[in-house]
Amino acid sequence: MELRQDPYSPGGHEVFVNGVPSSHIAADPLELAYEYMRWIALSVEAFVPGRLDPTRLRITHLGGGACTLARYFAARYPQSRNTVVELDGTLVELARAWFDLPKAPRLKIRQGDARAVTDTFVPASRDVIIRDVFAGATTPPSLITVEFFARCAEALSGSGLYVANCGDHPDLRLARSELAGMREVFGHVACIADPAMLKGRRYGNIILLGSNAPLPTGNDAARLRHELLGGAVPAHYEEGSWVAAFSSSGIALHDASGTEPAP
Repeated sequence: MELRQDPYSPGGHEVFVNGVPSSHIAADPLELAYEYMRWIALSVEAFVPGRLDPTRLRITHLGGGACTLARYFAARYPQSRNTVVELDGTLVELARAWFDLPKAPRLKIRQGDARAVTDTFVPASRDVIIRDVFAGATTPPSLITVEFFARCAEALSGSGLYVANCGDHPDLRLARSELAGMREVFGHVACIADPAMLKGRRYGNIILLGSNAPLPTGNDAARLRHELLGGAVPAHYEEGSWVAAFSSSGIALHDASGTEPAP
């Protein structure tokens, strides 16, 4: 594990694990260098008004890395309570040592396996769950099943939001399968990605959104789409019939299968 200064972001640093960029921490907690993190932040900020109380947000981060997003939301919503579940104990210790992270209860860090910890969640005990867990380049199978989505839905308040960072290949099999599984659990599902990714032209990140409260539509969706186009990597927000058609070929996975979607 290595910490490097970011020459393009004064005061910024990047964490490398096995030589691969893992996390970025800017001097300003509201600055997000990774585009997929910016998409997550925008999706949560578009969802909160009218659905969740920004002064009492309870946000759980499954997979925290250097706690970049937890630090962001602690600054964006100063009265929020952020809990990070991170398997890598060394990374947890170094994040606290290297960076000026908010203290508990604004930001708590819990070492543990994301699925095992999720299975202990009390019903309706959180407002937002953000899954950003990878073993290598893929999300562990236990975190992409209908049963996992159901545990998250149960742990969320009635107006809560589930957000997942899905890393997928051009065939988009995993994203389709995750969305198919999420549609079995959540009443409303959407996704965010750049156009090239959604057209299956490369490997990249797709942000998946699920809730039993309505996701942004109409003017709210228009505002979100406008903001998503403003970044270094413009992205599209897709919901409703688009997601239904996109995920129609996906196969929802279950704990018993323990496998990724077949080709």
